[in-house]
Amino acid sequence: MEIKKTCLQERMSGGEDNAFMLDVSILKEYLLPLSMVFGGFFLGVVLEKIVQWVLKRAIRETKWEMRRNIGHALRGPLMLICILIGVYGAVHTTTLDRQAVTVAHKALLVLAILIVTVVLMRMAVSLVELYSRRVGGVFVSTSIFIHLTRFIVFLIGVLMALQSLGISIAPVLTALGVGGLAVALALQDTLSNFFSGIHVIASKQVRPGDYVKLNTGEEGYVSDITWRYTTVQATSNNMIIVPNSKLASAIVTNYSFPEKELFVAVPVMVAYGSDLDTVERIAVDVATDVRDQTAGGIRSFPPAVRFQKLEGFGVSFNVVFRVEEFNDQFAVRHEFIRRFHRRACDEGIAFVVLPRDGSS
Repeated sequence: MEIKKTCLQERMSGGEDNAFMLDVSILKEYLLPLSMVFGGFFLGVVLEKIVQWVLKRAIRETKWEMRRNIGHALRGPLMLICILIGVYGAVHTTTLDRQAVTVAHKALLVLAILIVTVVLMRMAVSLVELYSRRVGGVFVSTSIFIHLTRFIVFLIGVLMALQSLGISIAPVLTALGVGGLAVALALQDTLSNFFSGIHVIASKQVRPGDYVKLNTGEEGYVSDITWRYTTVQATSNNMIIVPNSKLASAIVTNYSFPEKELFVAVPVMVAYGSDLDTVERIAVDVATDVRDQTAGGIRSFPPAVRFQKLEGFGVSFNVVFRVEEFNDQFAVRHEFIRRFHRRACDEGIAFVVLPRDGSS
């Protein structure tokens, strides 16, 4: 009986040892890798909060604009890098074979390169935008350079990822060169628009924010110059899409170049019996009031009256204003015509109504 009892105790102790070993294996196989992944996630959250807090304080204390852009570039990728570090540690705590570990290492390296590429892409775009604002409107609001910067940085990141996988990039570059010729032949119009957009921007003759009029009749404010087309917003709030190649070859009147201020001439015609001295005095008085009380009028420029012709029905003249930009002329014209008509009627000045066919 004692011998049987001893054997039973040995079996029970052996079962407990096996259960303990099973629990340890489960802990090592599942719980420890998962804890490392979650640990990387929480580390990324905390580290991102700390970095954002430090950069926010630095922004308050300094005027360096790139600090804000760095914070935007690191938001998200920093946490992903910490998660990848956790996954890397989890891979080494599992019982994966050597080949699986090698594949996991390469996959993590490629992901890390792509994440760093995203960070560098954001920072490069921020630098382009910052430079655009500092140069004073040469590249401002033109997305063509932003897209080009993103493409170049992304292409470099992809080539580095291929190189990390052991794929030689020399044949890839050769294939891209040969394939590029075929693509260039197939996309002649697209490439023409791309280089025309570069030419339009580099020439500085048409810039975003300028009011332009094409020889084909389209006119409005230039909204953006992309790699394929230029968008022009008409005064009716419609968007006009102009291919860059058409814009580069068109005759363009730029009302905002070399400066946005421009002269506005309001034509008027009075009867021959009118006293021209009185007409000039009234016109200057009304024009001065309109200039001072209407948005867009330039107060440093005194309005002027310039008599033009002795027409068949009366004397024509122009009242000349100077406004801040193209759209300001409409309010100035409206106010001057309305006020001058009322004042002239009060003074007994007769206007001339031309026949419908416009003959004189």
